[in-house]
Amino acid sequence: MALLCNIASIAKIHLQNLVTIDGSSFLGNLTHNSMSHSSTALEEKSSPPPDVRLFIGILTLPDQYRRRDLLRLVYGVQSPVRAQVEVMFIFCNLTKEDQKVLVALEIMRYNDIIILNCTENMNNGKTYIYFSSLPEILADKYDYVMKADDDIYFRLDRLVESLRPLPRVDMYYGFVIPCRAMDPNGHYMAGMGYILSWDLVDWIRTSNIARNHSVGTEDRLVGEWLRQGGRGKNRYNVKPAMYNYPRGDPADVCSHDFVPETIAVHHLKDQVRWIKTLQYFNVTQQLKPSKLYHIP
Repeated sequence: MALLCNIASIAKIHLQNLVTIDGSSFLGNLTHNSMSHSSTALEEKSSPPPDVRLFIGILTLPDQYRRRDLLRLVYGVQSPVRAQVEVMFIFCNLTKEDQKVLVALEIMRYNDIIILNCTENMNNGKTYIYFSSLPEILADKYDYVMKADDDIYFRLDRLVESLRPLPRVDMYYGFVIPCRAMDPNGHYMAGMGYILSWDLVDWIRTSNIARNHSVGTEDRLVGEWLRQGGRGKNRYNVKPAMYNYPRGDPADVCSHDFVPETIAVHHLKDQVRWIKTLQYFNVTQQLKPSKLYHIP
């Protein structure tokens, strides 16, 4: 009798964990799942709301699988305090059969890709389509929107701290071009990575100025849109905290040595440059000791 009671009790536990979806059944750990949800809810209630909300769109190409994997690593380990930072990859319509499979798998796994309705290009309207599409694509409204290249590394905590005291409207932020210039007025921000406040993104969506002048060097075009529209009056040049990878060439005035207060490093065209950059900023310092690995 004791044995039968034990069997019945075990069967009851298994039945409580039986979940049915679309007519099929599987055993799910319901207790664990519900505890995770409640724990997350409690953490969200106890934490203050983010005071900076930033969307980062990295414009890249469908075939750049390895670069996306690297960027997921370098941004996935960063957690800026009191900020909501969303990083997504942006490209135009898929054209190859392998892309349709592999990119679909990426979306299923990471859900961090936006595919715009355009033919892949650099200066033939992709940036305009990116900005003008976001207000309808994104469920959330952000304070700022960034357009970034896939060969730039942002230190998100430094980036967020630089944005925190800035205006949330009519704001244009980045590395001013030409490279020797320091005054952002009368110039434009380099395409390596620049930020617009949300109201400017919303203005681009409806502006005939942007719609009718979408073809050309993309970063220069954005500066021209804002100039013609009388927008982006709150301008912020973040030199020398944003710069090209150090090349040791005095003639390259867009570049200089690594500095501790760095916000972003651009022109990380290969693995060697990425590794040297990540080593300088000691990005693995938070790695916890474990018996599972030995990294000298």
